[in-house]
Amino acid sequence: MKKVTLIVHQNYVEDVIKNLHENGLMEIIDISGEKPDTLNELEQTSTHPNVGVCTTYELRLSRVIDILKKSKKQQSGIKAILHPQLPKIKTVEEKPIEKLFFHAENLLGEIEKNTIDNEQILEKINEQKQGVNQDFQIVKHLTDFDFDLSDIGESYYTLVKAGRTSDLDSIKTEIDKIEKSVLYFKEIGTKKEPEWIIVLAAHISEKDKIEKICRDKLLEFDLKHLRGVPTDVLKSLKKEMIKLEKERLRIASYLLGQSEKYLGDLLILREEIQLERIRKEVSKNFAKTQKTYVIKGWVLENKDYDLKILVERVSKNRVVYSSDVPSVNPDNPPTYIETPAWAKVFRTFVDMFSTPKYNELNPTIILAIFFIIFFGVMLGDAGYGMILIILSVFGIFKFGKYSSLIKEWATMGLLLGITTTIFGFLTYSFFGDFIPRFFFTKQSEPLYSFNIFGVKFPIEPLRDPLSILTIALILGLIQLNVGVILAIYQSYKRREFKNMLTKNLSWIPLQIGGGLLIGYYILGWYINNILIYVAAFLTLLGFILLFIKEGPLGFFAVTGYIGDWLSYARLLALGLATGGMALAFNTVAELLPQIIPIVGLILMPILLVIAHTVNLGLNTLGAGVHSLRLQYVEFFNRFYEGGGRAFSPFKTDRKYTKLKNENIE
Repeated sequence: MKKVTLIVHQNYVEDVIKNLHENGLMEIIDISGEKPDTLNELEQTSTHPNVGVCTTYELRLSRVIDILKKSKKQQSGIKAILHPQLPKIKTVEEKPIEKLFFHAENLLGEIEKNTIDNEQILEKINEQKQGVNQDFQIVKHLTDFDFDLSDIGESYYTLVKAGRTSDLDSIKTEIDKIEKSVLYFKEIGTKKEPEWIIVLAAHISEKDKIEKICRDKLLEFDLKHLRGVPTDVLKSLKKEMIKLEKERLRIASYLLGQSEKYLGDLLILREEIQLERIRKEVSKNFAKTQKTYVIKGWVLENKDYDLKILVERVSKNRVVYSSDVPSVNPDNPPTYIETPAWAKVFRTFVDMFSTPKYNELNPTIILAIFFIIFFGVMLGDAGYGMILIILSVFGIFKFGKYSSLIKEWATMGLLLGITTTIFGFLTYSFFGDFIPRFFFTKQSEPLYSFNIFGVKFPIEPLRDPLSILTIALILGLIQLNVGVILAIYQSYKRREFKNMLTKNLSWIPLQIGGGLLIGYYILGWYINNILIYVAAFLTLLGFILLFIKEGPLGFFAVTGYIGDWLSYARLLALGLATGGMALAFNTVAELLPQIIPIVGLILMPILLVIAHTVNLGLNTLGAGVHSLRLQYVEFFNRFYEGGGRAFSPFKTDRKYTKLKNENIE
């Protein structure tokens, strides 16, 4: 990374900004925040007046776009997933901002008022439809009652109430105590949840008693705005709903036509104005003199020359260009994480933890390798691995062309599926014990066997968990020591030699010496006397170096390291969980035809599909989470700090447009 300073003549600053924006080579920083003292000699650039105009047009365009998008027919369901619609991209030329404003004003003048007015009318119609539908649902329950709905309420002599209740018996009991009253009811509920529609009439003198009953036990209907008997009102409401629906369809059809005609142009225009706003806003980060503008920022070291050539060409050499190698403190440069295509998605895992500091080791590729291996060991089933491979290949070829994000995650899924299939092959697991149980029931030995470094495969985890535990601990020891080596290298690069010897290098002799002594005294290894003395010396040396750094707490550092190492036993635990659940499902499926002969034979494949799908989902999630935990807690704890910020170049993000010429002038 290099720190760049540009001093550009004012006549060319807009052209320089446009080209920086389109080429995305430089991250622009705020001069006032970078070096406040600079403003004692230079003037702070104010916000460009066109920023406000751009924002206003963006808001107006966005309002119309949102309305027209809602009116457009959207794909849904499986069809939308399998055939997503890509935005149409239009090739455009750079235009003066005044021309964009003129175009926006003309386009909005044609459709803005009508679109907004029709949207408001549509909202009112929908509200009216909702109210009419509510009335309809109530009135249809009252068609068995022969009375005028306008009678509901109170008059000079009578009081009429209508509503819904779930406590008819209590209401009957209360009404029986009132002489000048009458009750009609109709059951509408179910046996489990009984409900009744009631119409209650009483003399006005009984108002207080009736009001109390209704408050406690009745959900009253508000139908004061309706007139006529329920059957006639119901017909009237149906006609009104049909009329409102016709009007809604007419307006929706109009908005759909406007959408098909104008939506593409509106999206393109909004994007162009948005890019102009961003270019105008960035100028507030500059400083200026009477004739020049001062721009500061960051550029990748291998792009330094390209940036210099670009700004000199655009400004016709009316620029002073300088770049320097920054210091970590106080410059605090951003971090650029460069990874191969297959490992790009694993950058997300690093950023979830913390972005590396500038000049800190980039752990992405190493994390990716160990994550893939550990995931394969934990899921460890060839059948599940093949499903992941099939789904990932489908995602890459079907959806990869629509989304780079989907392509990256599908690529990761493919790698995870491959390692899962390999470990499933090594552990003789294909949907658990599906093959030997259902196809080779009489064969006790595996269908295949081979040796790797003297170890006989396949190893069946449920029969020989100790071998899998040994492999898990070996893998853990390898990753922990990779972390130790990276920590040593990083301390060396930073010239932190004391830290390198005491905190990091101490683990090498400690592990070698301690391992030999444990092997001799506990595991019964044969070791000659000289090697025992060497092991004791290495162990003592490791403790001395560690205690110089940590003091008495060095003992807890050792126990913590052992704890981190034993944590890799989760590779065995997750593998056993996958195999054990698969075996249990297969056993139940095998027993079904014996318990219920005909039905069981039909249910067996259904159970197997559902059960193994659930097992795949649960243990894929578990393998992913626990594999990631091993990276964050056990591995990163050896060498990684993080706390940096990602390199964020000043770059266009076009979705609906592309420039006619990539390198603009």
